Amino acid sequence: MSGRSSNSNEETGRSKKKGGGFLARQSKAKKTITEDELLKKDAVSPDDVLKLTKCTENYLCEPGANVYCIDFTRFKIRDMETGTVLFEIAKPDNIEEELLDNEEDPNAGRFVRYKFTSEFLKLKTVGATVEFTVGEKAVNNFRMIERHYFRDRLLKYFDFEFGFCIPNSKNTCEHIYEFPSLDIDEVQEMIDHPFETKSDSFYFVDGKLIMHNKADYAYDG
Repeated sequence: MSGRSSNSNEETGRSKKKGGGFLARQSKAKKTITEDELLKKDAVSPDDVLKLTKCTENYLCEPGANVYCIDFTRFKIRDMETGTVLFEIAKPDNIEEELLDNEEDPNAGRFVRYKFTSEFLKLKTVGATVEFTVGEKAVNNFRMIERHYFRDRLLKYFDFEFGFCIPNSKNTCEHIYEFPSLDIDEVQEMIDHPFETKSDSFYFVDGKLIMHNKADYAYDG
């Protein structure tokens, strides 16, 4: 038995020299994935979106995938070093009626455009506080993966756990973002090309994608 095992290892070694063999090639291929491939899948997982190499052009799930009726009602960003509130927005009470009336755009409410000063790019750590409500179903293993890009180059991604949320509850949590270090040229490039900095925010419950939001950013010099 040991002899056969030894021969198997030798054959594997020869296969690697020829290109790594089928399994090795498959493993390498799975390190990245395209948006088109994900759009063909019945379900998108956290591992799937972590393999994307650029910001998506489309949404990877339908608005109706949010069967838990998770609704983000307030969002605030603050500088962790000074405590200064940099951005804050709350959802108007009548926004649901407006979205229902907007039959031309079924994705209304899933995209946000942000405008910050260039000083924002110099920050090291910010806290993002979100307030959200859930519907009549309990939410298990609520997770968000957020990926930020500039011109399809991944700047950084964040992976946060919300945990368990009881039915019909209002929840508040703050996530801490450690910003990537950017050199002077990168900062200037992002200022010179507004809204080419983009992000995908993917929300999962029990490992299944239930929401996908998008945003782009501009920084005034």
